[in-house]
Amino acid sequence: MKKIFLLLILIPLLWKTQINDQNIRLEVLRKNVIGKEFIFGKWSEKDGTETHLKYLGKVQTSDGKIYKIMNSVWNWGLSKRATNRILIFNERNQYLGNYYVSVNLDLPTELQNGNLIFRNLDSNCDKNVASRIIFKNGLPKQFFRECKNKSGDIYSFDESN
Repeated sequence: MKKIFLLLILIPLLWKTQINDQNIRLEVLRKNVIGKEFIFGKWSEKDGTETHLKYLGKVQTSDGKIYKIMNSVWNWGLSKRATNRILIFNERNQYLGNYYVSVNLDLPTELQNGNLIFRNLDSNCDKNVASRIIFKNGLPKQFFRECKNKSGDIYSFDESN
C-alpha cells in the first residue's frame, strides 16, 4: 500500500519537472533564428531538467524536400547527464526523427550551403578535421563523424513513429 501511495505522489512531480519537448521545439522553429541557443527549464542539483535548443537552418534536397535541423541538449538527473540529438523536421515543422549523438561536442556547429558541418571542438580530436553531412540525396541513414586519423563515430537516424 505504501508503494502505491508513493507512486501517486511522485508521478505528478515528474510531470512538473519535465518540459513539453514538442512545444518548445515548435517555439524555436517559429522564431526562425539561426545559430541562437534557447534554454528551457532549469537544472539544479536537487531536481529539474534543462533543454538547450539551437536551430541551424534548413536544407533542400535535389528532389525539392526541405529539412529543418536543430541541435538539442537535454540535461537531467542528479549528475546532470545529457542527451544530445540532431533533430530533423520537415518544411511544416513536423518532427521526423533524430540522430542521437554521444557527447555535445559531437553536435554540428553550423549549416553551410546545404551541408551540416561538424568542427572538432574536443581537445582529443584533430582541430583541422571537419566532417560534413550532405543532404543533396535526402537524409542519410548513417553518417561518420571523424575525430582524428580516420577514427571517429558512426551515428544513425532514428525515425519518429
